Amino acid sequence: MLASTQLHAEKAYGPGVSDTEIKLGQSTPLSGPASAFGAGAGRAVVAYFEMLNEQGGINGRKINFTQLDNAYSAPKAVEQSRKLVEDVGVLAEVGTIGTAPNVAIQKYLNSKQVPQLFITAGGRRFNDPKNFRWTVPLYPDFETEGRVIAKYLLKTRPQARIGVLYQNDDYGKDYLKGLRAGLGDKASQIVLETSYELADPTIDSQIVQLKSAGIDTLVEQSSSKAAAQSIRKVKELNWSPLHIIGGSTASVETILKPAGLDASKGLVTTQFLKQPGDPAWANDDEVRAYKAFLKKYAPSVNPDDYSVLVAYMNVHAVELVLKKCGEDLTRENLIRQATSLHGERLPMMLPGVSISTKPDDYGAFKTLRIAVFDGESWGLTGDPMSAE
Repeated sequence: MLASTQLHAEKAYGPGVSDTEIKLGQSTPLSGPASAFGAGAGRAVVAYFEMLNEQGGINGRKINFTQLDNAYSAPKAVEQSRKLVEDVGVLAEVGTIGTAPNVAIQKYLNSKQVPQLFITAGGRRFNDPKNFRWTVPLYPDFETEGRVIAKYLLKTRPQARIGVLYQNDDYGKDYLKGLRAGLGDKASQIVLETSYELADPTIDSQIVQLKSAGIDTLVEQSSSKAAAQSIRKVKELNWSPLHIIGGSTASVETILKPAGLDASKGLVTTQFLKQPGDPAWANDDEVRAYKAFLKKYAPSVNPDDYSVLVAYMNVHAVELVLKKCGEDLTRENLIRQATSLHGERLPMMLPGVSISTKPDDYGAFKTLRIAVFDGESWGLTGDPMSAE
């Protein structure tokens, strides 16, 4: 026993790590209101670790991955995190999706000093190394996205009469905060702000209200159903403002097609990943590799599902930092490596986009690209845009 303890001390192993395996876990919405994006993304993550293990694992260790259903419920998420930490004994919880579950588990995981690694949530609150050292996001925060859009408007539409439609929660409010901050003293050009609740069946009345306020620039941060509805409604009203939508609702396959490609023509968004369903990337090597991976390891998953694409990027980042840990596979070193990245580029990232983190600033994305939809695909316009 003593010999093995000395060996482990030499190699510096945290919970869930041995010479042959690394235990990781995740809770994700496999059921409940967010199962549409949780199930596909969850399957892709499981598949990626299967592929890695077939190739020999990471640093010669197989990934022993446990995925539990949190049903997108805060109490359920806490229960599943406890199970992962106390029963399964994972080194870290990785890639958990969504604001509500991540807020719910943040206190618990930080109190246990367990990495809440590379979460998929854009709330500014997750970049808080002072109070939540063990929580590291990996998604452009919505405030950054709002700031980038503000910069774009100041450059291309300095006289814009702006109307904002936003979801009435952190998702919408952070974006609006960034937009206002980015506009600075031009924030008075926001003529009207109107919100909707996630449970609202339609946002038609908000769109009518915005049109009648004489808006020529509609900035929208809404989730998929509302985004598709607003694109259709703007077209129905024969209204033609510059229409800007959030990056998380820019999927050609799952949002623009249902809304109508003709109605979507001229839309503007921010992007950081190549869209696999976009004809612009049809012959791109990384897109081909991504599609081939899903076809082989997760054939039931839709490659054009945005949450699957984000999960694919995410799991590449997990692999990257575990490799950087070498033989020092402790929770402490995992956080150290995850928060000292310098200009790393992950597969499927757009040209000019990379991630960097610092111990006092966990926000990985500092630049995004602006893209315009031509009726068939998104075309990148201008240089990468910084929120700074």
